[in-house]
Amino acid sequence: MPQTFAEKILAKKAGLDSTTAGQIVEVAPDVVLSHDNTAPIYGLFQRMGGERVFDPDRHAIILDHATPAPSTKHAENHRIIRDFVREQGIKNFYDIGRGICHQILVESGLALPGELVLGSDSHTPHAGVMGAFAAGIGRTEMASVWAIGQIWLRVPESLKITVAGQLSEGVTSKDLALKIIGDMKADGALYRSVEWHGEAIQALPLSQRATLTNLMAEMGAKNSYIPPDQKVFDFLKDRARRDYEAVYPDPDASYLQEIHYDAGSIEPMVACPHTVDNVKPLSQVRGTHIDQAFLGTCTNGRLDDLAAAAAVLKGRRIAEGRRMIVIPASEEIYLAALQEGYLETFIKAGAVVESPGCGPCMGNHMGVPAVGEVSISTANRNFKGRMGTKESEIYLASPAVVAASAVAGVIESPANL
Repeated sequence: MPQTFAEKILAKKAGLDSTTAGQIVEVAPDVVLSHDNTAPIYGLFQRMGGERVFDPDRHAIILDHATPAPSTKHAENHRIIRDFVREQGIKNFYDIGRGICHQILVESGLALPGELVLGSDSHTPHAGVMGAFAAGIGRTEMASVWAIGQIWLRVPESLKITVAGQLSEGVTSKDLALKIIGDMKADGALYRSVEWHGEAIQALPLSQRATLTNLMAEMGAKNSYIPPDQKVFDFLKDRARRDYEAVYPDPDASYLQEIHYDAGSIEPMVACPHTVDNVKPLSQVRGTHIDQAFLGTCTNGRLDDLAAAAAVLKGRRIAEGRRMIVIPASEEIYLAALQEGYLETFIKAGAVVESPGCGPCMGNHMGVPAVGEVSISTANRNFKGRMGTKESEIYLASPAVVAASAVAGVIESPANL
């Protein structure tokens, strides 16, 4: 029977010849991911009677959500995690400043084609950019996986998105993802496996492909997958921690739903308060006042994102009375941006550059807005309180639009500066 990616890979992991959507399978993950929430998971693990994690080498723990620690409570949380890592012999531990968990998992060669990645974070589908089945699970589920090394999963129905043609100049994968989320709405892929196909997808660099897989969490997806090609294999050549075998859907697989887009018809898009699916063309929200611009996150904090913003900011200044915060997604990206001169461009323009991590995306620190203020961000969420203040507004856009808005003081297209 022809199978989708999800059906095929979960059959493989369950030791079955095939599966069908809706089937329950018991599987063992290749990688389990946690971050600052490792401490509360550890508490659950202990209450379950757990003493040793099932396989230390399959664990990846990255401190990123509140780093450096903005409070004594966060510092104590980090101390508990460092002690836990030492006690358990977990080698894949990344302390503060190394970067955001989803970016690190990919950069470090821990998420590989044809593997099953489970993470205690809703944006774990990000790792589907490598051709993995990557899904977020709850803390209690993660504690159980730590203890026994297995979990049951329901095989998801699959949504196939095919994007033909090429994106126009100035249009990014962020715009494509926002357009689709706006069309499909926040529950448009609820517990579905989202597959990306078409020449427009294959033409994207890996950094922009990751934006697509990451943002599908905002459409309710269980996982999001892009078929791995030579770009992926070249990227992993000196990074992959293990041998791997890519898994592809059958050409004649049956999908719950198939949708098609023409990349050339996509224009710059903006997600407006207070939901990610409240999407409008940039042309309809131009001129909206902003107080703060934020460039970073696991969605758009990679090197070409910083390059796009730096190109806009070169020789310009942030508008008076406005502020801009820049946070590269990882240490590797931070160093590359430093070598390319992007960080100097940001600082000369009046922006503030912070250490790699989640920063204001989680509302913990490094850019919490005041009551009534408006932020434009490259992040993935804009609900009330996401950046730490319920009485504020958040718009989501591409890196170049965020940079142009910082210069203009209002939401603006780079083409109009």
